[in-house]
Amino acid sequence: MQTSQLNLFDDFTYFDPRADIDISRRNLPHWRQEGRTYFVTFRLHDSQPQEKLAALKKARGEWLDNHPEPWVPEQRQEYRELFSEKIQQWLDAGHGSCILRDPSLSQIVASALNHFDDQRYDLVAWVVMPNHVHVLLTPRPGFDLGKILHSWKSFSAHEINKMTGREGEVWQHETYDHIVRDPDSLWHFAKYIVDNPRQAGVQVDQVESRIKLT
Repeated sequence: MQTSQLNLFDDFTYFDPRADIDISRRNLPHWRQEGRTYFVTFRLHDSQPQEKLAALKKARGEWLDNHPEPWVPEQRQEYRELFSEKIQQWLDAGHGSCILRDPSLSQIVASALNHFDDQRYDLVAWVVMPNHVHVLLTPRPGFDLGKILHSWKSFSAHEINKMTGREGEVWQHETYDHIVRDPDSLWHFAKYIVDNPRQAGVQVDQVESRIKLT
């Protein structure tokens, strides 16, 4: 990353291990700090092979029992390599219906992302893949990340079902989210987002970064 880019990325506020942390867990751990930037991933309901998910959930539960939070950086990296990266590999393999290949449906998701941009949050980068979505964003003061994600998923699910004549679940209930820790991590997350279609070997219509990555 060039020096000018580092200076630009210093305008963001990153994870502070000395500040208060709101930690919750459903199947995944969720860390919250006011004013931070997050990398989030949410995926279609049928985007993961259930037998693999069951085995991964069991292994993840055992790992979490043996590694109580808060984690040191080495434990966080181990968690990412064992679980988060594996799920991403499955997503990029194109499991499930991949209905977001349809430009009219991916546009629904993009419209949901952009609707309250510069009001409730600031978008940094995003991509709508065939069966999942990555977003890099900073919620504005007074706006909760969980409520932002719920709004995106609820609106887009309703519109997708209306357009396709489908019923039932569109998105997996839980979302993966990660507080960005430093300028280098921010650059890598943004680069990962814009490179994801090429890495997965797919063509997508909805991908954007509002920071330069070269």
